Amino acid sequence: MKIKKNDIIEVTTGKNRGKRGKVLRVYTETERVLVEGVNVQKKHERPSQKNQQGGITQKEAPIHISNVMLVDPKTGERTRVGKRGVQAASGKLRFERFAKRSGEAIA
Repeated sequence: MKIKKNDIIEVTTGKNRGKRGKVLRVYTETERVLVEGVNVQKKHERPSQKNQQGGITQKEAPIHISNVMLVDPKTGERTRVGKRGVQAASGKLRFERFAKRSGEAIA
């Protein structure tokens, strides 16, 4: 998967199109991501021992990874993600993610 936890992404399709947020969790088996403030669902809860007040609670629901794109750290626009090999100081080759739009490495 090219999107990882703590990345800033933008939603490309659906009712939340254009919203940006930080990735809280990545579900690799179902190819979904949980994004802060995106795809918020309301749940009506009845009073119980755990929740004595009851009422309506809100929480984020996962969204499919094909509906989001990474935000370029340099330009602030949506971008695709690439992978390139970089020589480490020890002489070993390691891979880093980079924004295809600007070429800047993604931390």
